[in-house]
Amino acid sequence: MRYYIIAGEKSGDMHAAALIAALREQDKEAQIRAWGGEDSQKAGAELAFHYKEASFVGFWEVFKNLSKIRKHLRFCEKDLLAYSPDVLILVDYPGFNLRMAEFAHKQGLRVVYYISPKIWAWNQGRVHKIKKYVQQIYCILPFEEEFYKKHGVEVHYVGNPLYDAVHSFVPKYSLQTHYKLPNKPVLAILPGSRVSELQYNLPTMVRAAQLLLQKQDMSVVVAGLSHLPTKLYKDAIAAGFMILTDDTYHLLQEAHLGLIASGTATLETALFKVPQVVVYKMNTLTALIAKAVIQVKFVSLVNLIAGREVVPELLQFSFTPERLEDAANKLINSKERTKMLSDYQELEAQIKTEGVAKRTAILLTKWLISAMNT
Repeated sequence: MRYYIIAGEKSGDMHAAALIAALREQDKEAQIRAWGGEDSQKAGAELAFHYKEASFVGFWEVFKNLSKIRKHLRFCEKDLLAYSPDVLILVDYPGFNLRMAEFAHKQGLRVVYYISPKIWAWNQGRVHKIKKYVQQIYCILPFEEEFYKKHGVEVHYVGNPLYDAVHSFVPKYSLQTHYKLPNKPVLAILPGSRVSELQYNLPTMVRAAQLLLQKQDMSVVVAGLSHLPTKLYKDAIAAGFMILTDDTYHLLQEAHLGLIASGTATLETALFKVPQVVVYKMNTLTALIAKAVIQVKFVSLVNLIAGREVVPELLQFSFTPERLEDAANKLINSKERTKMLSDYQELEAQIKTEGVAKRTAILLTKWLISAMNT
């Protein structure tokens, strides 16, 4: 069968790649075309478009790039029709993917969603669009299943793919030996995967790390990404911090503490049992709009899944070098550190699943065969 997959950023590409590999196991003659990145391509998909060209986050950033986004939508629509897949698989990336869901549905194409959009956090009215345009949802957060079922959407909770990703990771080296780092605790900085995230997050994170080094003897390592311009890391480079490119899991494997931009990385950090402070900053206008429309108490996946504060969150105006340094310093060796690590164990028990991509691929192919035969 023919599959078309759309993943719009780094973490989505990672999950799409695992699903692509699983689909190829279930369907030996599968033809797969994807909007994604290197991971999807390595897994065996034909790459139609690289997500780095269209990774915008925030209301203001989207508004500034509306002409580009429209151009990308038109290209994707033409490419989708030309490819004529048996099913369109959407991976997160709601702003773009919900538009593509509507377009594909109107063209008579089957549409499924893997890693559903977090509409329960804001704009819950979008659930009616999903019910209308998406035939199957494979969700990865335990509470999402109840939300979608309540609205009459066909949904399956398949588990969280990050559990598989983290627990299947096998270190190939140590940072100290491979990169000749000093033998002391590692402070990991994960500033995000988009241009705007680095612009808004990294300078403050670097300054906080410099303040922390006045009290603690640590090595500071920043998780870098090759698809982002090197100039975005200039503050970290000027501070003398190491940039570890495209190798976040090796960094988290050895980190003693993390300064983490909100996103998928917060849950990955928790699964690696690294105490963390979660931060996020964005354009002021975007932040004000977000504050008005967001309907959940927390932003980090760790706290959302737990339903309470497990990790501290410093957002927008509360995200300052001094506050971040203070919160980080409290997690070096303390009761707070011990408590967080204990909470991580409970969190892992909530999402502990194995073979998420395989489970999803089995459900998807069975449904697709049934749908094609009716």
